[in-house]
Amino acid sequence: MSSDRTGFTLWFTGLSGTGKSTIAELVGPELGKRGALVEYLDGDVVRTHLSKGLGFSKEDRDTNIGRIGWVSSRLTRAGAVVLVSAISPYADTRAAAREMVEEFGSFVEVFVDTSVEACAARDVKGLYAKAFSGEIKEFTGVSDPYEAPENPEVHIQTESQTPQESAAAVIAALEERGLIGGAVPA
Repeated sequence: MSSDRTGFTLWFTGLSGTGKSTIAELVGPELGKRGALVEYLDGDVVRTHLSKGLGFSKEDRDTNIGRIGWVSSRLTRAGAVVLVSAISPYADTRAAAREMVEEFGSFVEVFVDTSVEACAARDVKGLYAKAFSGEIKEFTGVSDPYEAPENPEVHIQTESQTPQESAAAVIAALEERGLIGGAVPA
């Protein structure tokens, strides 16, 4: 069975608490209205199901992101629009994920850029406080590096935008790249 759908992956990357999942959850329904088959790969959910047992060493993080990249590539090949929300702190593993996906469709990196201070202020789980106190080791942006994308296709700054404005910017970028059509009539 052939599909007339063209799949692609939206890869939301940024520190914990930037709003990656929130923005993806706003973008997804809009894409669905435009006829896309939307699949979500949220970092927390993937760690529960696909990467259970992995820790937070560089090797384990690379393995986790590699798995997400591979699944994204297969869903993209099948014609889905994949919304990945994962910290994905290392540039080389994001590049490897991009390479896997681009065998089958476009890879759109969305850098959800927010300061560590703003993420800590938003943190309902108290993870940043634990990281600052040393209770959590290898915490991205505090005791472990985050390598910000140098040339993301979309750069969102959530400290100066609402989640709705950020989602609208993503949709506009997809329209500009011809990955989706214009607005759906109300």
